[in-house]
Amino acid sequence: MSRRRQQEEEHENHERWLVSYADFITLLFAFFVVMYSISIVNEGKYRVLSDALESAFRNTPGDTGGAHVVVVPISGGKLQLPVIQKPVNAKAEEVKQQTKEKLRDMAQQITSALGPLVQSGQVRITEGARGITVVINASLLFAPGEATLSAEALRALTEVAKVIAPTAFPITVEGYTDNTPISTPQFPSNWELSGVRAASVVRLFIAEGVAPDRLKEVGYADQRPIASNDTAAGRARNRRVAITIESKLPDKQVDVPVFPKNPG
Repeated sequence: MSRRRQQEEEHENHERWLVSYADFITLLFAFFVVMYSISIVNEGKYRVLSDALESAFRNTPGDTGGAHVVVVPISGGKLQLPVIQKPVNAKAEEVKQQTKEKLRDMAQQITSALGPLVQSGQVRITEGARGITVVINASLLFAPGEATLSAEALRALTEVAKVIAPTAFPITVEGYTDNTPISTPQFPSNWELSGVRAASVVRLFIAEGVAPDRLKEVGYADQRPIASNDTAAGRARNRRVAITIESKLPDKQVDVPVFPKNPG
């Protein structure tokens, strides 16, 4: 009896764990196959969706050519939103480039006309998103607390008017002061002083041939300083007039009434 039991123990299979291991590997392989099949994009269906969206945008009322809609396939398991690619308008780009060149040419003309004042720092000419801006120290234009243009200011602004008058660009004249309070019968506060100073420049431009419908004047008082008002030099910088030649040409405005007219 003991010999038979010994023989059975000797013939016992010690590699049965391989069966369970093989089953586990098979299940793991099946899991990854399923995950891979889920992540595969049906490009045909996405092409149909892309064509449908493109057709819908092209047929929108008021569309003048439409934009190209591209549906980006799934990347990393995430569906990206449709991308609308606007066609490049060569004519618009050409006009935009011509506008930039005209503005830069105007800036060069103004710099040349006001050369000594630019070199002394009393006039600064910059180019930004809005267009060309000419910043003139108020001390050059006005006496303290006054809004009447000085003789030197008349000469400088007349040169600027000669450059901007033949063009069609909109022009905004902005007046600024420092934070020193003012209270006179003519100027109860810095708001009135900054606004009247800007209006004085606008009136000069109109007298020199600039179309009035191109002009706009704004007074900001001491609310937008470019330097600290704690020093005399900072206050002098804050007292200024900024003339911006805007890069965007005016569009034709169509007034639409808010309420319909009463019948009859």
